[in-house]
Amino acid sequence: MTISALIPRMTTRTIRVGQREIHLAEIGQGPAVLMLHGGGPGASGISNYARNIEALASGYRVLVPDMPGYGKSTKGLDRADPFGDLATAMHGMLDALSISRVHAIGNSLGGACALRMALDRPARMGRLVLMGPGGVDTTRGLPTAGLKRLLDYYSGDGPTLEKLSTFIKGDLVYDGSLIPDDLIRERFQASIDPEVVAKPPLVRPKGLPKFSKIDFTRDARLQSLQNPTLVLWGTEDRVNRPSGGRSLQKRMPCCDLYLFSRTGHWVQWERASEFNSAVLEFLAQDTSAN
Repeated sequence: MTISALIPRMTTRTIRVGQREIHLAEIGQGPAVLMLHGGGPGASGISNYARNIEALASGYRVLVPDMPGYGKSTKGLDRADPFGDLATAMHGMLDALSISRVHAIGNSLGGACALRMALDRPARMGRLVLMGPGGVDTTRGLPTAGLKRLLDYYSGDGPTLEKLSTFIKGDLVYDGSLIPDDLIRERFQASIDPEVVAKPPLVRPKGLPKFSKIDFTRDARLQSLQNPTLVLWGTEDRVNRPSGGRSLQKRMPCCDLYLFSRTGHWVQWERASEFNSAVLEFLAQDTSAN
């Protein structure tokens, strides 16, 4: 059984945004919550949040897209400004859906997308939940071993099941023995889609992009961003350093930080029950009309 089949009540459709097709899954009613997945090989919206979607759909209209470059959405990503490209695409999707305000939940690359969406159009965004987000202190130190494996997945001998298993079990989670083989096989098949192989969304950058486009701690707008933000980070994250949580809290006016012990990059998967409770409590504090 595929991961997507575990949530049978979800409906899916394709949204046209410029030259792209965005695959969107949706469930629930209420204020809109946009769930943005991470950027590892074979990632997709539903697989990233399989343990969270139904819990949040109890009181919210949950939107789970495959971001550009991933899943069933159009492949390719602007590598000179990946966070900006994703944010523009997601805002375009919300425009197409006539959604004027949305809360955003983002893991890793999805966290970077959510934060960029808020910096670009803060009035549209409600509350932000960021789990081990990308783009934090990325120009202030060398990449982690986990991030290197992510960026090098399509180089050398190309994608392999062994490479992906090492990345997911060794870098994404604290205890790799808990990862089911079905999850790895499904993600591997997605990662070797010929369109993805031809245009991998994340690879090692060539040259030096503008620092403020890949490192939010160098974006002056961060210090005036008023959107209430909850940052969740595993202390054993091997992809994005947990110290990034404190960097965000120091710079953002309304930022709470939770650190999860014995937890890696996938807080929403490894600590699903606590994640769901914390997010629901955080979103319930919003008093603005959707």
